[in-house]
Amino acid sequence: MIQQRSNRAMNVLWITSTYPSDEQPGAGVFHETQVQALARLGVEVTVICPVPRNPAVLRSVKKQYQLHENIPFVYKRKGIVVYRPRYTALPGQLRWSQPDKRIASVILQTMKAQKLKPDLIHAHFAMPSGGAARWVANEHRLPWVLTLHGSDVNIYPHYSPSAKRAFIRAVQGANQVIAVGESLQHKTKALTGRTCTVLPIGVDLARFHRPEQPKQLLRKLLQLPQDKTVITFVGRLTEAKGVFELVEAMNQLPKEVAVVFVGEGPAQETLRQHPDFNTRLFLAGQVENARVKDYLGASDAFVLPSYTEGLPTVVVEALALELPVICTKVGSVPDLFGKHQQLLIEPKSVSSLVDRIHEVLYRQGYPSEVREELYGLIHENYDVNRNALELLDYYQRLFSERLLLKL
Repeated sequence: MIQQRSNRAMNVLWITSTYPSDEQPGAGVFHETQVQALARLGVEVTVICPVPRNPAVLRSVKKQYQLHENIPFVYKRKGIVVYRPRYTALPGQLRWSQPDKRIASVILQTMKAQKLKPDLIHAHFAMPSGGAARWVANEHRLPWVLTLHGSDVNIYPHYSPSAKRAFIRAVQGANQVIAVGESLQHKTKALTGRTCTVLPIGVDLARFHRPEQPKQLLRKLLQLPQDKTVITFVGRLTEAKGVFELVEAMNQLPKEVAVVFVGEGPAQETLRQHPDFNTRLFLAGQVENARVKDYLGASDAFVLPSYTEGLPTVVVEALALELPVICTKVGSVPDLFGKHQQLLIEPKSVSSLVDRIHEVLYRQGYPSEVREELYGLIHENYDVNRNALELLDYYQRLFSERLLLKL
């Protein structure tokens, strides 16, 4: 067991591009879970999550550019102070014009105005938060940690040569680099030459256990059909999450199978036009993480047919509930399944998705002993409190090194 090295409270500034708010309760829940675990260890965490603000002309013509308009500059959520300063954003900026300096500027302004004096910085996602954190850390001469989550390794660096250079600068500039899964560790090494530590962000497993309420009662409370076999998707409603493959698979499945989509995104209007909307296809919208457990508990299976992933915490949560999980073999998802990786399917394959759903629902393709083994694997490796202790150890090492340099 890793022990805390001193009684002095660490003051850590988290910089991230996503964090929950009352307006968007499902955004970046995995960050909030980790922050809460660190707070329980006595770490003082302040979050700065800059909000992209597109030029007025764009906000007036496209609804998607108005998504963050109602988020306040500062709020307190579960005891943590969160700042949301605005920065000028441009469509497609991660492809061709990194907003590192623009984001760093509003972070520095916030730190000065609010008199924030952290001991170190922890940035999440190499782009854009990592690039901004590099500027902020240099300005204040602070050590900083970078956590890589998935899209910042699998997608963003491959947009353009300039995007790749931005990724490399962020990774090579951090004092400590963490990847949430082994796949990201290997890809980062190949792209940058730097070896990073693997540490999943973790889940509060004390909250994820078999629901006490019967499945049918949960369905009644959530207004889900009582007479259907229910499979649930949780995530951003985008093409890259495989939502259209899932709809096509539903079209080929027996009429008794219904799909519930929990989340929001650009695909939701298309989904709403489906002829079986509100009979076999249901849109729950974005919900608080506490309610995600209820949707999973009301389901017969969880499905996430993404094209790419980092380490999706919702899969960890579903496995912790011993729910059958149908997922693509992408990113660090195989790490979660260990020797049972044969349960995973290839992305973008409707036929594989249909076959796997059939196996799980009708041919005992997910036996109880497999569920129990995966449950044990999750509890051994993905508990947020255990992982917070490891993260605190990294913080304290960096802080100690900083003190030694000052002597």
